[in-house]
Amino acid sequence: MSLASDVFQYVADLVQRRAGIQLDSGKEYLVESRLLPLAQAAGHARVDAYVRQVRTSARAADEQAVVEALTTNETSFFRDGSPFQALTEEILPGLRRPDGSLPRLRIWSAACSTGQEPYSIAMTLADALGPETAVEIVATDINQTVLDRAATGTYSRLETNRGLPSPMLVRHFEADGMGWRVKEPLRRQVTFHRHNLLDAPPFVGGFDVVFLRNVLIYFDLPVKQAVLDRVLAAMRPGGYLVLGAAETTIGLDDSWERIPVGRGAVYRAGSPGTAGAPAVRPFLAAPRTLTPAAGSIGTLPRPASPPSVPVRAVPAPAAPPAATVRPVAPPTVPPGAAPRGVLPTTRTPVPAPVRGESR
Repeated sequence: MSLASDVFQYVADLVQRRAGIQLDSGKEYLVESRLLPLAQAAGHARVDAYVRQVRTSARAADEQAVVEALTTNETSFFRDGSPFQALTEEILPGLRRPDGSLPRLRIWSAACSTGQEPYSIAMTLADALGPETAVEIVATDINQTVLDRAATGTYSRLETNRGLPSPMLVRHFEADGMGWRVKEPLRRQVTFHRHNLLDAPPFVGGFDVVFLRNVLIYFDLPVKQAVLDRVLAAMRPGGYLVLGAAETTIGLDDSWERIPVGRGAVYRAGSPGTAGAPAVRPFLAAPRTLTPAAGSIGTLPRPASPPSVPVRAVPAPAAPPAATVRPVAPPTVPPGAAPRGVLPTTRTPVPAPVRGESR
């Protein structure tokens, strides 16, 4: 039996208000399947009765449990593949200083679920730059339960078999009972924090790269725009945004430069508040101050100001030489012959275009 319409509407409104997620009509089956374990744990045989109890009690913890049950936690190591190719082929070269060095990298993995994405980022950087490279990865999610698990770095054999190449498993994991655990040097690079994307980030920004994959597709237009505004404000100018394969900033926010990479694209950030960048839009709900849960949230150091990068002036292209046109003498017409029109055949050489460097 499907959910009563008032029950579904209450859940849809709650999830929209708390997490910005849209639950359209026809998703009743999803709500039932996700909330049934909570209903049974609370002593209810049916989801309707459980939801009505939550609505009547209005306890924040019960409402949060409903929201967390309906957030999507599907993830795997190196999911989709192309974002990690973009990280090594486009993003790292784009972040290098003129002398070829890299700044201390700060990366935000938003909506990280059980941690496969941030650890995939850490492995990619370790293999590309060496294990001693200074990297800080901040991983966030709305669901504290998945964050606590991610912080352990422990995964079943089934989870490591989904997308994780065997050489990387050998290099970066150690056996842990019936599963595997991320080695300690890599775990030190990643910190996990509870964060709702509808709220202002509770940590200092200055990120070089933000992974925000497969999240915007669940939001309506105003929430998408607001989230992108806050992400932009948390990044350094010239930083990179990585979205899911079905997501884009086009038509949402003109502050980003789309850079094609392989079969996908990444987006390079402009400066907040510059020409063409929209003003920060308010969220649907006022930002809330989040209190970190003990044991899973670290204190984030304020990043040092990034070194200035000299900008090379690009010389203006030289003006092409003026073309000289020589008059064509009229043809001689033999006596008695009809005159014919003569078309000039002289062509003015066109100078090759002068290319200027751009970055």
